Amino acid sequence: MYNGLVHAHSGLRWVVLILLLITIFNAFAKKSSGNFSEGDRKMALFTMIFTHVQFTIGLVLYFISPLVVFSGESMKNTVQRFYLVEHIVLMLIAVALITIGHSKSKKAKTGTEKFKKISVFYLIALIVILVAIPWPFRIETAAWF
Repeated sequence: MYNGLVHAHSGLRWVVLILLLITIFNAFAKKSSGNFSEGDRKMALFTMIFTHVQFTIGLVLYFISPLVVFSGESMKNTVQRFYLVEHIVLMLIAVALITIGHSKSKKAKTGTEKFKKISVFYLIALIVILVAIPWPFRIETAAWF
């Protein structure tokens, strides 16, 4: 079960990143027109849903992974500290930003305002996610998939 969740979590990151990029580019491209369609709403919604699914899988992994070690020595080891504190905190912030951005876009009156909320919150979340992902060039135990 653990290996399956790790592969799902690692593979789903690409889906989340691609959805975020598409949603952000779409919001920036259509912001000036202000024509917010049902497709735009669904794109932002699916991006948020996939991000939440990814976070849920990550939360399960957080409690069963051998990489997350709850001990006094964990903060001295960069890999253990990354998985124990940095990764989960930054991802929680990113998921919160996406959720807030989606919520604010739903409450916005005009299409331009909706696109602005999505573009700003989702872009900040994307930057946080890119920093928080355990890239192979940053963490020695990480893999591309």
